Amino acid sequence: MAGLHVRSLLVTGANRGIGLGLVQHFLRMPNPPQWIFAGCRSPKGQRAQELQNLASKHPNVIIIPLEVTNPASIKAAAAKVGEHLGGSGLNLLINNAGIIKPKTLDSETLEDMTETYTTNTAGPLLMGQAFLPLLKKAAQGSLGSGLSCSKAAIINISSIGGSFSSFFTWDVIQATSYRCSKAALNMLSKCQSLAYREHGVLCVALHPGWVQTDMGSSAGHTPPVTVDDSVQGMLKVLSSLSEKETGTFLDWEGNVIPW
Repeated sequence: MAGLHVRSLLVTGANRGIGLGLVQHFLRMPNPPQWIFAGCRSPKGQRAQELQNLASKHPNVIIIPLEVTNPASIKAAAAKVGEHLGGSGLNLLINNAGIIKPKTLDSETLEDMTETYTTNTAGPLLMGQAFLPLLKKAAQGSLGSGLSCSKAAIINISSIGGSFSSFFTWDVIQATSYRCSKAALNMLSKCQSLAYREHGVLCVALHPGWVQTDMGSSAGHTPPVTVDDSVQGMLKVLSSLSEKETGTFLDWEGNVIPW
């Protein structure tokens, strides 16, 4: 992780799974970020207990109430993060919050599709819009040219399930609404990379692997990748990203995924 020097970052869905793993691993860095903003729907809830414990021990972990399907919540979160940062910007936005409906194609409903898209695709869109001023500020305050995660970046946690060329685990879990939402998230990542490049913001879609989380295990099978291995791999990838990778879809080991 020698190439990753982040002063501030925000992770959505930070109370469990990959989001919590990211917070834990950033804290273990030789030079941890000055600010780790942990977005969470219910900061006082039982599901956020582990995150609450971390924040009580580490003053650089700030829990931010955040519902990514609610524009007002996103706007309030951006204002709160801006207050903490003062005059400086946000280096890294990791859109990790997501949902899955493990249903067959025949049982998908309009409500499922709408809820999944709202969380997995519209949420990262709105987050990017709301936090762009802080990302731009971080990019302007960074030395050197080019793009990097140490400067300013949006990382959208996607899935190989959104790849047209893979159809990974179709026999295990169809989850059509999830697959569609992640394919759309990949396109959003590409659009963000084109729109935000001029502001010095790198944008990448990242597949974390099939990970041993509540969501990953929702089809009743044990996924092959641990949270620790996934997060370590992703942080290694983040440390090496440059303008060459902006707009791409990569996995946790740095491989390009065709989509």
